[in-house]
Amino acid sequence: MDWKETTKQKMLRLQLPTDPRWIDVAKMSLADILVDHAYCEQKAASSCISLIVRFPELEKLVEVLTPVVAEEWEHFDRVMKQLKKRGIPFGKPRKDEYVAKLQQFIRKGGSRMEHLTEHLLMNALIEARSCERFKILWKNLEDEELKAFYYELMVSEAGHYVNFIDLAKTYYPKEKVDRRWSEWLAFEKEVLQDLEIRGDRMH
Repeated sequence: MDWKETTKQKMLRLQLPTDPRWIDVAKMSLADILVDHAYCEQKAASSCISLIVRFPELEKLVEVLTPVVAEEWEHFDRVMKQLKKRGIPFGKPRKDEYVAKLQQFIRKGGSRMEHLTEHLLMNALIEARSCERFKILWKNLEDEELKAFYYELMVSEAGHYVNFIDLAKTYYPKEKVDRRWSEWLAFEKEVLQDLEIRGDRMH
């Protein structure tokens, strides 16, 4: 096991692993997974752009998230190329119940930095879960090209996860970020337990 793999296992801290049945249904709905994945990358880029636009005065945030935007859009482009190569139509976006439930956990009110912290932690959680799902696809898909593709993205998402956590601790007290992060992790576990196992969704 290389250093990247051991680092990811230590840092993700997800409290509930993906149900093993997910990969079986995902294999049967690989076209849907790829389409949903494309939209996930698009939304990830848009989320970072939104934070940059809303907090332009935060120099480090702009500096860190600008390349993340570029990476997420590159991922979107690469997934689109996989769709085209396989003759899979892009189709319309699907409702992301996972993200919708996480958004309900965002604390309302509070200071500007508290509001920023909430969004950074939510984004970190989405990246962590995406990283875990990409690892499952990498280890279980039979398509060698997609296996390599998801390995690369797994490493990238892990880096984005770290970026969001570090930014939260830059603009809000570390102890409060750690405490709130534990609450986010516990809530995400509940969300995952309640969601239907679907092979046509990345989350």
